[in-house]
Amino acid sequence: MNPARELALELAERIDGLGPVSVARFFSGAALIAAGVQFGFVIRGSLYLRVDDKTRAEYEAAGAAPFSYAGRSKQVTVASYYEAPSEILEDSERLAAWAADAHRAALAARQRSGPARKTRPAATRKSR
Repeated sequence: MNPARELALELAERIDGLGPVSVARFFSGAALIAAGVQFGFVIRGSLYLRVDDKTRAEYEAAGAAPFSYAGRSKQVTVASYYEAPSEILEDSERLAAWAADAHRAALAARQRSGPARKTRPAATRKSR
């Protein structure tokens, strides 16, 4: 089994208060999803949680950094997901609280942008 998926499954079992937390494939890692909303993911052995203007400062104060990866021509930073500090992972109550904040941030972001489309709209033909 993929190590990211194994860690995500273990974390999903420990997160209380959000209802069932499911794990889905997410690039080379695994997404954490509650009530149909992705609020975090595990990739390269780290948990990243969704942040917003209310929670970002708490992550930064803990020394956490946003998710980043090497793009084709430059380093890409995804400022809406920050790495969860290791002390959060060790404490199930704090993990659940931070996951709840991440879920709230993901819900708010979804409401601002509308639900994600799963399929592309049908192409329209131009009349001649």
